[in-house]
Amino acid sequence: MGRQPCCEKVGLKRGPWTIDEDHKLMNFILNNGIHCWRTVPKLAGLLRCGKSCRLRWINYLRPDLKRGDFTEEEEDQIIQLHSSLGNRYAWV
Repeated sequence: MGRQPCCEKVGLKRGPWTIDEDHKLMNFILNNGIHCWRTVPKLAGLLRCGKSCRLRWINYLRPDLKRGDFTEEEEDQIIQLHSSLGNRYAWV
C-alpha cells in the first residue's frame, strides 16, 4: 500500500500559471498561512494540484525570494568561506 494520490488528475489545469492564479495563491497563503499543501488549491479556489501550488510558491512567489546577481558583500562572503572551507559542504 502506497500513499494516496495527492489529487484527482481529471479537471485540473496544467501548463503555465496565469497572473490571476498567482494572485489567488499569494493572497491565500499570506492571509491564511500554509496548513496542508493538498488542501491549499481547493481553499484558494484554484484548479491546480497541491504539488503544483507548493512548487509555484517556493520557486517563484515567496516574498523573501531574492532574484538577480549576488551583491558585492555576498560575493566577498562566498570567496572568504570557500578559502576557509574549500569545496566541503557537509561534515559527517
